[in-house]
Amino acid sequence: MSRPPRKRVCGQSGRDGRLDRVRGTLETKVRAAVAAAAVVMCAGAVVAYDVGPGPDAGPAFAEPVRNATVVIDQGGVRKGYATPQVSVSGGGTVTVVNLDSFDHTVTSVAKGPDGLPAFDVLVRAGTSETVPGVDLLAAGAWDFYCKFHPNMRGTLTVEGTGGGVEPGRPTFDQPLVVPRTERGADVRLVMRRSMVRTRADGPRTAMWTYDGTYPGPTIRRRGGQGTEVTVVNRLPRGAGSMSTHLHGDHHASRDDGQPTSYLIRRGASRTYDYPLTVAGKPEPGSFFWYHDHRMDRTARNNWRGLQGMFIVTDPPRRGLHLPSGARDVPLMISERSFGPDNQLTNPFAHGPRMVGHHGSMAWTGPHAPPDDATIGDTVLVNGREAPYLRVSATRYRLRLLNSSPFSSYNLTLSGGRPFLQIGTGSGLLPRAVVRTHVLLGPAQRADVLVDFHGATGEELVLSSEPATPGTTGDDARSAPVMEFRVGEPARDTSRLPARLPSPELVSPVPRKIAKTWTFGLSGDDHHGSFWSIDGQAFDPDRVDHRVRLGTVERWRFRNTSDVTHYVHVHAEQWRTLRRDGAAPPPWEQGLEDTWRLEPGEEVEVAARFTDHTGPFMIHCHMLDHEDHGMMARFDVLP
Repeated sequence: MSRPPRKRVCGQSGRDGRLDRVRGTLETKVRAAVAAAAVVMCAGAVVAYDVGPGPDAGPAFAEPVRNATVVIDQGGVRKGYATPQVSVSGGGTVTVVNLDSFDHTVTSVAKGPDGLPAFDVLVRAGTSETVPGVDLLAAGAWDFYCKFHPNMRGTLTVEGTGGGVEPGRPTFDQPLVVPRTERGADVRLVMRRSMVRTRADGPRTAMWTYDGTYPGPTIRRRGGQGTEVTVVNRLPRGAGSMSTHLHGDHHASRDDGQPTSYLIRRGASRTYDYPLTVAGKPEPGSFFWYHDHRMDRTARNNWRGLQGMFIVTDPPRRGLHLPSGARDVPLMISERSFGPDNQLTNPFAHGPRMVGHHGSMAWTGPHAPPDDATIGDTVLVNGREAPYLRVSATRYRLRLLNSSPFSSYNLTLSGGRPFLQIGTGSGLLPRAVVRTHVLLGPAQRADVLVDFHGATGEELVLSSEPATPGTTGDDARSAPVMEFRVGEPARDTSRLPARLPSPELVSPVPRKIAKTWTFGLSGDDHHGSFWSIDGQAFDPDRVDHRVRLGTVERWRFRNTSDVTHYVHVHAEQWRTLRRDGAAPPPWEQGLEDTWRLEPGEEVEVAARFTDHTGPFMIHCHMLDHEDHGMMARFDVLP
């Protein structure tokens, strides 16, 4: 689907002022760096950006030049690179000029022999940088993108005789590991530092884990079966207090993984009570996940490994024959960056500095909003890089979860083999939906069936492929994810369902909007910037909305920033009513707890507030945004 028009970001005048102050200096640096002209190919036509010494400079050359320039104009987040096609002769250099008010990167889609992007350079707002390693690239076309804003894409063509670095071909060298399953009513998880296998070769990786593995154990319980999970904090000194949130579940406020209260100190434990009921009835079959939810530390703690999956199952239903057992596979897709010794990098070592307190929180420094994004170079599935799974030529149920801190994935299978989506993370859909691509942002889940009949002997790759520029999903990252190695046919009693026993949706729904939540960017360079909801940073002591128990409310989400957000609401499971005034797509017509919200977009949702009172959270699930202010509190009153 095409995206709605993007709107101007709120509260960005300070950053624009900074850009104006440095623009003159930047142009001087660019002239010195380029000393001629940058010749680029844009939409099939030659476009010359004259960055020469002055108005008397000669015309730009039409043939490839030794030194080329990638230009990012003001508004690059929306418009993309001003020079999406650049050419350079072998051994040449490429300079990136960032005239935008956002930081950007120029990052190779292809990996080098070391498994890292063949080139990768951060270019801060109002600066220029030289792309390292271009002189080493072999002749050919090298696609690139911005890691912070992946809808920005381009191609660098190395002509003539280049270097010896060829694009690395993805290989799948280690088997997928499905986390062990806990099925009891009393589960004990110990948070501790452990050495875990993430990459096929080299040392194990030190991570913070639930019970010694990444992901932690998968908890699988039937709806209505009350479950107590005791979490023990035995993490290293300096890790601080923790808070575990069961994402998507319906439970009491005190068991919600509050960001600043009911914390688990080092050496202490806390028992979370999950009845797995809604309004006295068993909770519908769902795909939840648990993760750390500590304010100001959520991105760090999740990056270091505090994540696991939780599956709520329905009782057997007559006539519904879905794949089960070993053919029901949960897949947690995430990403990390590693050093040469396979240890996690620390993207938080030089993070922004917080000024103010609670409702007056703001951040300063080069990584302050909107330039805060924790992105990994390496995609992991169930904690492993580029794994493979041996499957029989039968139908499989894949429960897909994006647990990344920032990136989106537009998932597709090689050869165009379709997915049959039967559910979201919050339950089955009313009807199964055939899809060739499944877009998942941070915290989103999809329940899909894949039919491997007729594929014996094939190696099918699950990849993420960005959508066409200007359409929903063009900001997904480009990456191979995992491989399915299809074996012989086997007995298969499963069936592809057309209609599904989906959970009941709240009805009737009020026409009046009870609350509009506006997601934006606020602050300035002088006082600090922050991601905001309704123009404010998170304050755990401020109640931003009050709801009466037993009532149905209709809420609206609005995005006034220049970047996409993923809105997650605690407490209830929600019905999606409208997306930009139209009915939601078929895959959003079940229950949801996390929504993609693009710049300028509006989404309306509704829920009935049942069972539990107290404070709950609404926030962006891009974890840096959550940590840097984009969270609010609402209270359910008796």
